[in-house]
Formats: sequence, structure tokens, C-alpha cells
Amino acid sequence: MRILLIRHGEPDYATDTLTARGRREAELLRDRMRAYHIRDFYVSPLGRARETAEYTLRDQGRTAEVLPWLAEFRARFPDPETGRERILWDQRPRVWTAHPELMDPDAWADSPFYAAGNAREIWDETRTGVDQLMARYGFHRDGPVWRCRENTRDTLALFCHFGISMAVLACLMDLSPVPLWHRCLTLTSSLTEVVTEERLPGEVSFRVTRLGDTSHLEAASVSRSTAGLYPECYTGVDSTDPFTNRAPDWEL
Repeated sequence: MRILLIRHGEPDYATDTLTARGRREAELLRDRMRAYHIRDFYVSPLGRARETAEYTLRDQGRTAEVLPWLAEFRARFPDPETGRERILWDQRPRVWTAHPELMDPDAWADSPFYAAGNAREIWDETRTGVDQLMARYGFHRDGPVWRCRENTRDTLALFCHFGISMAVLACLMDLSPVPLWHRCLTLTSSLTEVVTEERLPGEVSFRVTRLGDTSHLEAASVSRSTAGLYPECYTGVDSTDPFTNRAPDWEL
């Protein structure tokens, strides 16, 4: 089994649509997707993901099932320094790394760091969504690995968002999503690929073979959007600065 996690094109978050650059990204992604033989398509209910997917779906004469839980990882928590409500991956490294319990694959959601928010609720929703989706194809969680009745070489495509993609990876690989959120970034229109490894009959684990691949943009000499990426070098303004109201570019 192969699963493709595809982030939407560059967004206009105010209107939940794509920018002109984002539409160009979706066109190039559409061309790339012709090389894949997708068994089933799934999509977030949010406009920017659905608009990105539509380029590929129209081209292939296909439809996608909308999965409500793919609508980004919607949990929020009050920032311990400022009290401002934040998405879970908007926190300075020195702060979140001081909480070792955030590395636990399940207990992270009950950490005092996130306790005042709804991390547990959305994490449980995500795990249930992943489990139900995988059960359609005969996969069932068995501790840190999965059992399958009959593994296949089928490919699934999920058009969604950065935060939920990392949460899906964490569910599949029995990891905490917190270090994935803070240490990785999948740029807009990028493709992340995870495949099964079946070393014993009926027992599989999932392994990432591509993370945030944007080769379709580079092949067309299209520069990559930095939506979601903090400045490479300090600019004097940080999204968590209590003296500013600046939100990150990827704030929902």
C-alpha cells in the first residue's frame, strides 16, 4: 500500500482559496499525478485543498471523497507566555523542547503544555479517522505496527494540509506529531509518500519515502512558496512576540 499526502497549493487563507501562484502549482501537480495509478482519492473539506485536488480530478475524470477530519489539525491552546490562542505547531523551540512528554506517541496530547486546549479531542478524532480509513483496506492497528488481511500495491491520494499530514504520519508510524510539526515542513503543493513494509506475512509498518517533494515545481523552474516557513534569518519580528499582533503566514 502506498499513501500520498498532498498539501494544497499556495493559499489565500482569508478566502480559503488558492493564490495565482497556488493555481500554477496545482497545474504542475496535476501533470505529475498522471504518472500515478490512484485507487481512491480523498480530500479535506476546506476550499484550498479542494481547489488543488480539482485540477487532478478533472484531468483524470475522477471524484474524491471528502473526509471531515482531514480539515487541518484544528486543535488550539493558550500560549503559556502570552495567553493568546495558538495552533499547536506555533511555538518557539526552547519552549516545546522543555516538555519531554511531548515525544510520547499518545500521552503528548495530555501534556500540561497543551492541557488547556483541545489537543486530546482532535488527536482522538484524527486517530479514529486514520483507523477507519485504513480498515477499509484491511489494515488494523496492533500496537506500534499494523495487521493486514491482504496487502496490495494500491495507491491512495489525500489532498489536505501540513498539520494534518504530519498527524497522519504520526498515526501510521506510532510517533508523536509534535516533533514532526516543529522539525519538518511540507511546502505548498508538495507530495509526501509513505509505503508499507511487510517483512512478516500480514504484519506491516509504514515508512516515508518522500517528504514534501516539490520536484514538479523545480522541473518547471517555478520557485517554491515559503508559506508556513519562518524567516531563515532573524528579522526582528516573531509571531510569538507578545508585543506584536503578527500571525504566522500559515495561521488558519
